[in-house]
Amino acid sequence: MKVIVGFGNPGHKYNFTRHNFGFLALDFYAKIHKLEWQNKPKFSAIITKDEDRDLLLVKAQTFYNDVGVSLRAIMDFYKLTPQDFLIICDDFNLPFSQIRFRERGSAGGNNGLKSTIAHLGTEDFPRLRLGTGNDSLRARIGDVDFVLTKFMPEEYEKLPEVLSEVANFVAKY
Repeated sequence: MKVIVGFGNPGHKYNFTRHNFGFLALDFYAKIHKLEWQNKPKFSAIITKDEDRDLLLVKAQTFYNDVGVSLRAIMDFYKLTPQDFLIICDDFNLPFSQIRFRERGSAGGNNGLKSTIAHLGTEDFPRLRLGTGNDSLRARIGDVDFVLTKFMPEEYEKLPEVLSEVANFVAKY
C-alpha cells in the first residue's frame, strides 16, 4: 500500500489557500475517482482508500506544521516505511503551477516537511511539490501571510489543469 498525503490546514477558512494545495489535490483526485472521505481520529486525519490502486489518501487534521504526528500514527498502524508515503505540498519557491517530484530531500524551509522528517526520522521519502510562487505578492505581505492567502483569479483559472496533472501522477504512482 502507498499513502498519498496532501498537506493543508483543517477548517473552511483555509480552503483554497496556497498552504492547502495538497488538500485541494487530494480532493480533486477523490472526486474524479468517486472516493468518500472518512474521519479517523486515531490518525488525526481524514482518509479515503482507492482500492483499485492500493492507495490510502490522507489529509491530516493536525494543522500543517504538525502533520508528522498524523503520519507517524499511520506508519506505525499499517507497519509502513517512510518510502511508502508520497507527500504533496505547496512550494512558494516554485513558480505557480510548476510541479516537482523528488524521491528524497531536505525540508527546504517547509514546516510540514520539517515535521514529517522529525516524526518519520528521515528525509528519505518521496514528495511532490506544487508551485505557488507569486514573487510580487510574497514581497508585499511576507511568507507567513503569503501561504495563507487564497489563489489569485488568474491562478484559479489554471487550477484544473494543475490538479489534473497531479491526479494523473497519483493514479500512476
